[in-house]
Amino acid sequence: MSNSLKHIHLPDFELCSGIKQSINVSYQIFGCQLHTAPIILVNHALTGNSSVIDWWSEIIGSQKAIDTDRYTVIALDIPGNGFDGEVEHLIYNYRDWILEDVAHAFAKALQQLRVCYVHAGVGGSIGGCLLWEMTVAYPELFGTIIPIAADWKATDWIMANCHIQERILLHSKQPLEDARQHAMTFYRTAQSLRYKFNREKEEGFKVINWLDYHGKKLKEGFTLPAYHLLNQLLASTNAARGCEDNILKALSKSELKIRLIAINSDGFFIAQEDRETYHLLKNYRDIQYDEIHSIHGHDAFLIEHDQLEKILRKKLNEIEPQALLKECV
Repeated sequence: MSNSLKHIHLPDFELCSGIKQSINVSYQIFGCQLHTAPIILVNHALTGNSSVIDWWSEIIGSQKAIDTDRYTVIALDIPGNGFDGEVEHLIYNYRDWILEDVAHAFAKALQQLRVCYVHAGVGGSIGGCLLWEMTVAYPELFGTIIPIAADWKATDWIMANCHIQERILLHSKQPLEDARQHAMTFYRTAQSLRYKFNREKEEGFKVINWLDYHGKKLKEGFTLPAYHLLNQLLASTNAARGCEDNILKALSKSELKIRLIAINSDGFFIAQEDRETYHLLKNYRDIQYDEIHSIHGHDAFLIEHDQLEKILRKKLNEIEPQALLKECV
């Protein structure tokens, strides 16, 4: 946990279901002082956190694609992810939550920071899904969104995998370790594992040791309530929920730019889904599509740093700065 972690308390926060509860949103700010530079919001992935400058150090930092010499970088923790280590901040009624609720929590947190305009939103996996949810709920918040290895909805495939994760979390004797090991197999590909291990042994097959390691590592830094919640949020993704699952209709009030980045071998958030979104929106929106080429599947956005850095740098350089230092009153 970072020493720079700060908190925003949201009492009586109302979920889309109508339930009210007290929640806390932890956050960190990197780079230029708030309200002195363009703001980039970075949304973390499922088991990630607001220390984005640490786990995405190849992408965020001085002279990196997301340049902390040029931008103010804000990273918020999904409420209940447990990163702050405060047990009382965990969320146990996870089935009452959907990802849209997190979008509203993030918007309220940004409002308390007097941020009403974000130059660009960047997020991988569920973090990218959250960008879609925030965009639809708050059409004037972003100038550009850059979802990476993500989608505006949970496909049947995503929901199926989340359902199996939920079953493991509910019924396994080692729920965190077993769920994480299962997840790692669809975050990578068969080719990726062959490239990495090639059936080599070291006190057993290396691939098995690798899975065991990731299971134990997650247990050390994550909690069961947090995993339940994040898995539920992922399965609930649907930015066009209120528009008959029509994302074009859902975006009708927004003029933002959309820059999709998919991974050709992603077996989780399938690239074809992003391609279809691009073709659906290209005649109506300022949208572009790029693809990372990798054998490593979904996790390639955390592995193929050179490709992603190049794409992100190009996209951010192309964005015309408009109303960058707008402050809420």
